[in-house]
Amino acid sequence: MRILSLILFCLSGLLQPAFAKTTPLGARPDWSKLDKFQETITRERFIDLLARVYAPGDAAVGVIGVTPTMAKIQTAPGKPPYLLRFAKSPAAPARYWRPRSAIPKDSGTPLAGVKITIDPGHIGGKWAPMEERWFQIGKSKPVTEGDMTLRVAKLVKPRLEALGAQVALTRSGSEPITSRRPEGLRKLAVESLREKGDKATKFAITKESERLFYRTAEIRRRAVIVNDLLKPDLVLALHFNAEAWGNPDKPSLVTKNHAHFLVTGGWSKKELSYEDQRYEMLVKLLNGSHEEEVAASKALAKTTLAATGLPPYIYQGNEVRIPGSNYIWARNLLANRLFECPVVYAEPYVMNSREVFQRIQAGDYEGKKKISGATRKSIYREYADAIVEGLVKHYGQR
Repeated sequence: MRILSLILFCLSGLLQPAFAKTTPLGARPDWSKLDKFQETITRERFIDLLARVYAPGDAAVGVIGVTPTMAKIQTAPGKPPYLLRFAKSPAAPARYWRPRSAIPKDSGTPLAGVKITIDPGHIGGKWAPMEERWFQIGKSKPVTEGDMTLRVAKLVKPRLEALGAQVALTRSGSEPITSRRPEGLRKLAVESLREKGDKATKFAITKESERLFYRTAEIRRRAVIVNDLLKPDLVLALHFNAEAWGNPDKPSLVTKNHAHFLVTGGWSKKELSYEDQRYEMLVKLLNGSHEEEVAASKALAKTTLAATGLPPYIYQGNEVRIPGSNYIWARNLLANRLFECPVVYAEPYVMNSREVFQRIQAGDYEGKKKISGATRKSIYREYADAIVEGLVKHYGQR
C-alpha cells in the first residue's frame, strides 16, 4: 500500500513548498551536477528504488514528484524544481567508480585492478573518550573502537594488495583528518541545538560542538578525500558494534554478541526535508551503487558468519532489511551517503560483550589462544580474514 500510494502521488507531480534547510556543515548543492544522470534510469526503476530502498514509507512525498517522463525534485527556496528526464531503456551513468562487472579479471590475482579504500571508523587515541567509543574496567586495557578498526585496517590492507588490489586508508593514525576542532564549532552547535528543539545549555553546547567535530566535520573531510582524490570502486567502512554500557568508568558487560552490515538507504521524511540530503540521496540512487553495495555486503556477511558464527542484529526502527540476508540493512548514515561509490559498512562484534571484551584484552597475536573457554584467533585477525575472504568471493565473480 505504501508503494502504491507513493506511485499515485508521483503521478500528480505536485510538490510542497521548498525547504530552506541544510544539515550542519552541509553546503547547498549544485543541482546541475545531476545532469550527467539525465536519461540513464527508467521511470519504473526510479520509483522502485525510491520506494523500496531510499525513501520507504512515502518519505519522498512532497519533495519528489514523478510524471510519465520525468521526476520533479524540490531544490532551493524560490527556485524551480530540478527536472530529471527518464530513459526509455537504462543506460550506464557517469561515475568515477566501476561495478565489478566492468573491472577486467586477471587470472593471476583475484583482486587485480580493483581500487578499494578502507575507512577505519572513528578516530581513537586521545579522542576516543570524546567520541564515546571508549570504556575501561578497573585497570584493564581501555576499549577504544577507533584504534581497533585501524588495527584491522592495517591487517587487511597488505593482504588485499598482495591479491592485486590498489588499497588506500582514509586515515593511518589516531589523529583527525579534519582541521576543524570543537571550540570553533560552538556557534554552529547552538544553531544545531535550536534546530532540534533542544536547550542550548553550556553542557549541551559543549557536547554538540564535539559531536559536530568528530561525527560531522571528520566524516565530511574523509568524503572529500574519497570522492575527489582516491575515487575507489568500493569503500570498506570498518566498525565494531556495542550495546549500551552506561558509565564508561563502570561499564556494563552484556551477553549479547552479533553482527550486521549496512548499505545506503532508509531516508526519513524529516531527513529529506534537508536540501543537501535530498541531493545526496539522489546521487546514490542514480549512480547505481545499491546493487554493488548489496552484492559485496552479502559476500562479506557469509564469510563473517562462517568465521564468527555471530547471529544477525535485528533493527527495531525504520531501517530497511535487505531481502536475501538477515544481516544486511539499509540505513542513512553520513559515513555511507557522502561516499559516492558503493560502501560496505561492517558492524561485527559487540565490544562490551563479555566474550568480546576478553578477546580485546588478549590483544593481537598469531595463531590461536584459548580465551573464554574456546581456542580462537585474535579478534582482529578473525575480522580481517573474513573481510579478505569476502572481497575475494565478491570480485572473483566478475
